[in-house]
Amino acid sequence: MLERLLQKLATQKVNDAFTFSVVVSDNDQAESGRPVVEICRKETGLNLSYHVQEIKNISLARNTAVSNSKGDYIAFIDDDEFPEPDWLLAHYRTIQQTGVAGVLGPVVPHFDVEPPNWVRTGKFYHRPRHKTGFELKWPECRTGNVLFRRSIISSESEPFRPEFGTGGEDQDFFRRMTELGHRFVWCDEAVAWETVHPERWDLKIMLNRALLRGKNSLRHKKGRVANLVKSVIAYPCYTCALPVLRVIGKHHYIRFLVKRADHAGRILALFNMNPAHDRQG
Repeated sequence: MLERLLQKLATQKVNDAFTFSVVVSDNDQAESGRPVVEICRKETGLNLSYHVQEIKNISLARNTAVSNSKGDYIAFIDDDEFPEPDWLLAHYRTIQQTGVAGVLGPVVPHFDVEPPNWVRTGKFYHRPRHKTGFELKWPECRTGNVLFRRSIISSESEPFRPEFGTGGEDQDFFRRMTELGHRFVWCDEAVAWETVHPERWDLKIMLNRALLRGKNSLRHKKGRVANLVKSVIAYPCYTCALPVLRVIGKHHYIRFLVKRADHAGRILALFNMNPAHDRQG
């Protein structure tokens, strides 16, 4: 996946509007990504650097990428994604035209292996899309496909907080940035594709990720009580609805099973119970 991403970055159309460099932050002390990076550097001629964050923590990995980046803008794209040829240019044009702090684009699922029918029917890996220029609230913001101005983090020694090391670090980042008055908008032309491997629709992995989301959401102090009340009410309601949903359709059943796990993770975290430790899939 990393090789495909780097190959696609090498073919970005910038129309002489800017230059860019690529920073790969590997969160693996075994440096598993280094051979791919070295080969791609030779084959593509990308201005490419490679850095290792040995501590297993997604926030620290992102901070490593930021601290080794250059330029007036920072773009994030995940290693299981790959962009359209005008991805970066579309981001750049939108941020220039709107004057906002950052621009986010769609992440569209890509299946190398045909998924089960319930995955497509339930649109489990589809996310909402908007018209270009639509202003986003922080809960909609992610780092999977974004370009933002470096100046908004000039006073941040750690833009991504280490306590969100297993996930949720991006929403925490955008929440803090919007509270500082920074605005983020949508660019529907800046498309990135996300490779969804079969393990991603393994129910155990889906539930594990949901439990982690619930646990990490409780770290946000703002709205913490309201979210807990919501979960206490939602959990038994979803439990009662599951038998009916199983009859109606498998995609409905699994969607609400995952939602219930989100709420369970939040409730269990309140009592310092942590059934899910590491992000899987």
